[in-house]
Amino acid sequence: MRATASSERRGLSRRDLLKTGAASVLLLGFRLPQAHAASDTFAPNAFIRVGDDDIVTLVMPQVEMGQGIYTAVAMILADELDADFDKVVLQHAPPDKAYNNPLFGVQATGGSTSVRAFWDPLRKAGASARGMLVEAAAKQWNVDPSTCRTSKSEVIHDASGQKVGYGAIAALAATMTPVAEPKLKPAKDYTLIGKPMKRKDTPDKTNGKSKYGIDALPAGVKFAAIAQCPVFGGKVGSVDDTKAKEIKGFRQVVAEDDFVAVVADTTWSAMQGLDALSITWDEGANANVNSAQIWEALRSASKEPGVVAKEVGDVKSAFSDGTRYDAVFELPFLAHATMEPLNCTVHYTKDACEVWIGTQVIGRVQEDVAKAVGLPIEKVTAHNFYVGGGFGRRLDQDMAYRAARVAKHVDGPVKVTWSREEDIQHDVYRPVYHNAVSATLKDGKIVGWDHRITGSAVIARWLPPAFQKGVDIDAVDAAIDQPYGFPNLKVEYIRAEPPAVPTGFWRGVGPNNNVFTIESFMDDIAHREKVDPVAFRLRHLDGNPRLKAAVQLATEKGNWGAPLSPRMGRGFSCQNAWGTFLATVCEVEVDESGEVRVHRLVTAVDTGVPVNPDTIAAQLEGGIIFGLSAALFNEITIENGRVQQGNFNDYRMLRINEAPKIEIHLIPSGEHPGGIGEPGTASAQSALGNAIFSATGVRLTRLPIDRAALAGRKPA
Repeated sequence: MRATASSERRGLSRRDLLKTGAASVLLLGFRLPQAHAASDTFAPNAFIRVGDDDIVTLVMPQVEMGQGIYTAVAMILADELDADFDKVVLQHAPPDKAYNNPLFGVQATGGSTSVRAFWDPLRKAGASARGMLVEAAAKQWNVDPSTCRTSKSEVIHDASGQKVGYGAIAALAATMTPVAEPKLKPAKDYTLIGKPMKRKDTPDKTNGKSKYGIDALPAGVKFAAIAQCPVFGGKVGSVDDTKAKEIKGFRQVVAEDDFVAVVADTTWSAMQGLDALSITWDEGANANVNSAQIWEALRSASKEPGVVAKEVGDVKSAFSDGTRYDAVFELPFLAHATMEPLNCTVHYTKDACEVWIGTQVIGRVQEDVAKAVGLPIEKVTAHNFYVGGGFGRRLDQDMAYRAARVAKHVDGPVKVTWSREEDIQHDVYRPVYHNAVSATLKDGKIVGWDHRITGSAVIARWLPPAFQKGVDIDAVDAAIDQPYGFPNLKVEYIRAEPPAVPTGFWRGVGPNNNVFTIESFMDDIAHREKVDPVAFRLRHLDGNPRLKAAVQLATEKGNWGAPLSPRMGRGFSCQNAWGTFLATVCEVEVDESGEVRVHRLVTAVDTGVPVNPDTIAAQLEGGIIFGLSAALFNEITIENGRVQQGNFNDYRMLRINEAPKIEIHLIPSGEHPGGIGEPGTASAQSALGNAIFSATGVRLTRLPIDRAALAGRKPA
């Protein structure tokens, strides 16, 4: 890791969301959900509980799904609170507006927003609670609060030698009035933030004590497996359960208009019973939909007039002079394929309903379950758990809605678990995207840039108030605020929804598409101009010093320009998406059959204040593997209205023996934290494509990579 000078602070990605009025920005969640606070606990705000036993409980506003956020959030709160980190325990937040994500205005974990959205609110919450504890101790000692200090869950008065633990003054602190604008620590006084801390959730995850949604086992629980029509939008025709009744443990069949479920004594017997059913489906209007039609419609839509998302300068005039380049880049449907299968446990009675689930949107789960069972929302109790992989899939709550509808027919609690095939074939998929991009150069620099993005509008469905004037702010993210500062720029968006295929968030979504397009095109132009790709980018980064520093560090550590063996290539990519400045060098080898082996990736990153450096590195490593897996192998294809992929044999991940060496170089910074969960995914895909071009001379304009196009190519 290396320190690099940094002077510029850039705005947050998706910042246009805040301009729409869609999100009611939470400045500080000081309203305490009283139903969740014990009477003998100091609970100054929604996030902090201090017991008389000195245990500090931190209520996590964001969901832990492997990204390390419970540790990062705990570090932010505990640092400002000056709590003893060894005595800090964590608790999942209940559904409550006090835990709304400030950037979304709803209770949601996603978009690489956890730290960057809650950085200020959580520090204020910790500092306010610390101030109340100091005031309580000072009152007890009859001293000036300004003469007291705090350390490891104690208030200390050096002049008199007195000190007292937080627990001993918790009750008195609860009578103090919180300060509206508490004084925050300067960075030099941080005791936890910036240190590589061991994750709070790791011990119990390794010894088996941790509970995921799929581990919920309320007393008397039954188990269910579910099947939906294999054709999108299809309905249930008829169901014959004669053979299913012969399965040991079979209990009942639940048939609704859009799904069939078998309830049994175990998940296995439920799945066997489901397989034994004879189901006829009314396939409906989408039975003839296929991938070729979807792509044809998307490409046709791309020629229609778009909505201008951003326009700078005079693009038309810029294209009247200079050297023009044009290209088209496309990305396919992708599934999430989380390791924990979709599941939800529901106990319905006529008067109340209880839900157990691991989700990124616990508040929406509560709302949808209430709708499904016809109860007021206050009659639905929702429990959140660790999430065994989200990647955006659990930003939707369809699994809870269907589970609740099953539960209405079952006496007692029922756990509904999706098979892997049901999961992959009934996902909410990363949209297909078509990008038409043009640039014109004069005197070796780009003076005009035109980018037309055609694809689904996920925001229009997921957060309708944020879909303003026909622009999906996620679809254009990282395109309207691309890093190069072109003097004349135009970005247009054309909404094109695929017939029947549901689309949603997928570890990056819009920025994934736009970083791949921009960085592939920049690389292509550099090669056509016979200019080193990194040098070409640096020509356009004078107004972006943080990214420029990351570029220089990545290329230094990545041995940019050093000789490589035949059939090997080195590719580069950089981005400032999600409020993070990141550059990546990728080394690949392409054999004569077109197979690609990724040998090494080197990433330099400035993500602002690095709350937990270990987590940052881990998230980048995971994001890189996730992105490489998609780029190398994966595409969801449709035939006769059906998804053709169903499990890890035909929708596969990068395996251990295929994983490259990954090096992460963190640039320390005092700037506002950026997001880190998604940047590695976008960076890996574009750097990989550029490395393949370096090795073969083949420019891949569509993912996943086309091995046939690479086969037989001589070294570039």
